[in-house]
Amino acid sequence: MNRLKEKYEQTIVSDLMSKYNYKNVNEVPKLEKIVVNIGCGDATTNSKLLEGAMKDLEIITGQKPVVTKAKKSIAGFKIRAGQAIGCKVTLRGENMYNFLEKLISITLPRVRDFRGISNKAFDGRGNYTLGLTEQLIFPEIEYDDVVKVRGMDIVFVTSAKTNDEALNLLKGFGMPFRK
Repeated sequence: MNRLKEKYEQTIVSDLMSKYNYKNVNEVPKLEKIVVNIGCGDATTNSKLLEGAMKDLEIITGQKPVVTKAKKSIAGFKIRAGQAIGCKVTLRGENMYNFLEKLISITLPRVRDFRGISNKAFDGRGNYTLGLTEQLIFPEIEYDDVVKVRGMDIVFVTSAKTNDEALNLLKGFGMPFRK
């Protein structure tokens, strides 16, 4: 069993129950899924860029990414509806906890001049979005194999009703928020 899942069941649940006066264990917010997304708008001109992003995402998450397509045409960006413009992976269960542990303990400390992540990136419904500027901070990525340095969005979807509950849940997991 994963270390973070064990920590959630043994300490985080009891801490949140006492803090928010929940009557039932099922009321305690939990991490439902983590969605990792890479946008490749420049893949409209060169399909190799999308393949490179998909390969990087598969190495980082250990799961095969899904191609995301444009919903509607935007002439200013030279994008047509149905055109491939990115890729994403949805992590749940064991893979989700493994990725979270790797992100907290290995990846984020590798960021240069890292002072913690912002606690203002909540959406009002208890979900948190973290933007990374480059995929090179992940230890699995070889610098020489990278087609293009690109950023990614990591969305933590929780069952929390408010931002405060989600903040305390993620702090319980050990997310390094700015003081």
